[in-house]
Amino acid sequence: MSTKTKKSSSTPVMKRAVGPGGKRISKRKADATSSSAERLRKAALAEINDRLAGGKQDHEVPSEKEVSNNASLGAATKGTKAKGEKAPKTKAVKEKKPKRVSALDAAAQVLAASEVPMRAKEMIAAMEAKALWTSPGGKTPEATLYAAIIREIAAKGTAARFKKHERGVFVAGKGA
Repeated sequence: MSTKTKKSSSTPVMKRAVGPGGKRISKRKADATSSSAERLRKAALAEINDRLAGGKQDHEVPSEKEVSNNASLGAATKGTKAKGEKAPKTKAVKEKKPKRVSALDAAAQVLAASEVPMRAKEMIAAMEAKALWTSPGGKTPEATLYAAIIREIAAKGTAARFKKHERGVFVAGKGA
């Protein structure tokens, strides 16, 4: 009895090189692409190693203009003025503008001064007449004011600045 082992004589299977978009590319082109990628990787690693070694980066090397500016600043800090140098500017303190009154605050003021119940549209007209608040250009400021008043009443309850008199009509509340 003879047992023979058969060696597989199959050739190694080569993978096909695939380029961008899933297209097949030649082996030569694939080798060139991988070698250029390898070169880029090596260059990046060399740059990183240079940075870690303490070498100055391109953006860290001062230009001639920066060197001259730094020299003139050094002279100024020693108490002597360099030629043609101006005294450092101090920032002027801006006056704070008074905070704008919101539509809801203005409506509360108008209702507190009024003796009659008012609708949102009437409140908007009164606020503009007294120059308390003007619409920034919205199409329906009365709808926005109405919604804000309803939200305040829902959130604060009896402590709200507004109180519903009847449908769509408000009077000053206890919070006003």
